[in-house]
Amino acid sequence: MKKVLVVSYSQSGQLSKFVESSTKSLCQSDDIHVDYHILEPVKPYPYPWSFYPFFDAFPEAIYMNGCELKSASNLADEYDLVIIAYTVWFLAPAIPITGFLKTEQAKQLLKDKPVVTLIACRDMWVMAQEKMKALITECGGHLIDNAVLTDQSGTIYSFITTPRWLLTGKKDPFWIFPAAGVSEQDIKESVRFGERLAMALEQDLEKEKKPLLTNLDAVKVNGKLISSEKIATRSFMIWGKLIQLSGKPGALSRKVIITVYVLFLVAMILTLVPINLLAKKLISPLMKDSIEKSIKYYEKPSGR
Repeated sequence: MKKVLVVSYSQSGQLSKFVESSTKSLCQSDDIHVDYHILEPVKPYPYPWSFYPFFDAFPEAIYMNGCELKSASNLADEYDLVIIAYTVWFLAPAIPITGFLKTEQAKQLLKDKPVVTLIACRDMWVMAQEKMKALITECGGHLIDNAVLTDQSGTIYSFITTPRWLLTGKKDPFWIFPAAGVSEQDIKESVRFGERLAMALEQDLEKEKKPLLTNLDAVKVNGKLISSEKIATRSFMIWGKLIQLSGKPGALSRKVIITVYVLFLVAMILTLVPINLLAKKLISPLMKDSIEKSIKYYEKPSGR
């Protein structure tokens, strides 16, 4: 009997649907036992978020400080495969996921084990996955696959639809904007990942610690966003440190800096982002080889 551990943290429920669909075949196998470990922060994060608590979580997310979690119970001492499903908070793994991966329990569970990551997010996730790779390595695990589902509304529209969803809980289409989040069809079709994993486990292929989800369109990197993510990450690190230095979470002094940061962020989105998109369109033909190389790197290990 093969044993699989699925670790996840979902606020809106979208990631939970992805997890359910992509692990359905594992649960249906008579030869595979699946344990689901849904992370529970000691101090729950709100959903929908209100304005200041949302941005107040930003510094701790980008600096991967983690958070205190309720202890896990009824988990086995060892698993054949570990699946980590997460969402992206400010270009980093969600704080509860980071918190878990910094525990001794995570190190014991992941040590020398094959690990698969599942991501459901807007459209910028490559920097978060780079951080996730480092966390998995620190735990002694071996990342063998990554599957990503991204927002159906696209980069421009999601500047509006995603904040609306996070701050109000509303993800339905409105005015000229499409629905927020990953499409139901994409979630439904993610069952293919579980089918492949179940087949691989039955054949002991996970022991080779090589990719199992190849040729399944598990990952598609938007090359035009890679440089934007790198620039945004550097900016987030600077502002995150300034906000942390201004006071503890919830402090009035911290809210003042957050307000300044949000005004800066809006100004950037309205001015520099359009200019940046235009510049990329003009120079992308000259950087085609470099962009393709980056795409291949960030799409590893599963690829398309």
